[in-house]
Formats: sequence, structure tokens, C-alpha cells
Amino acid sequence: MEKQIMDMCDNTCDGTETDLSTVKQQMVDEHSAYELAELFKALSDPTRVKLIGALLVNELCVHDLSVLLEMGQSAISHQLRYLRNLRIVKRRKSGKTVYYSLDDSHIEQIFVLTLQHLKHE
Repeated sequence: MEKQIMDMCDNTCDGTETDLSTVKQQMVDEHSAYELAELFKALSDPTRVKLIGALLVNELCVHDLSVLLEMGQSAISHQLRYLRNLRIVKRRKSGKTVYYSLDDSHIEQIFVLTLQHLKHE
């Protein structure tokens, strides 16, 4: 059986010499922490990650995405709506066709940097 290591200070630890009030002032506020967690929650689903990956390459319609991911259009639309509500993707209508793309370059940067981190040893 593997021994579990507890990440705790021992009883004699008085903390670091860091000014904790300075750290506290620079911490992420509650609203931003919630929004950031929601963004990462959106990225925690493999289907949504695949959608973002496809849209990283090109603007696509629901039909194209359903063919690429081998899923029904309603399931793709559901995921796109979720991503659109979080401002991860945006849509553009041309006639009766709706095209989806990444909302802005920040999403692309987050996605690419995360992939680079995963491939980094």
C-alpha cells in the first residue's frame, strides 16, 4: 500500500518571511476566480476541447464539426452554445448557415500554451 504524504507544515513552522498582506492584495478576486474556474471547467470536457481544436484551424459550421467529431448536430450545437455563453467561441451567420470561430486570440493562446505545457517534459 502506498504511503500518503501530507502537505502540511509541522508544528514548529512559523510560516515564511513573506508579507502575506501584499500577497493577499495581489490574489485573484472572487469574481475572477469564479470566471477562471468556469473557463477551465469548459476545457475539462474532451468534446469541447476537440471543438476548440478544430476551430483553432478554421471557422466551421455545425455540419462540418459534426462530421469531424462524428457526433450529431444537436450535440455539437449544445456544446457550442455552452462555449458561446462563456465567450470561448463566437458565431457569424451567412444566409442560413452559422459559422463558428474562436472568440479572440486569448482563447487561442490559452489553448496553444496548454498544449505546449502538456508536451513539455
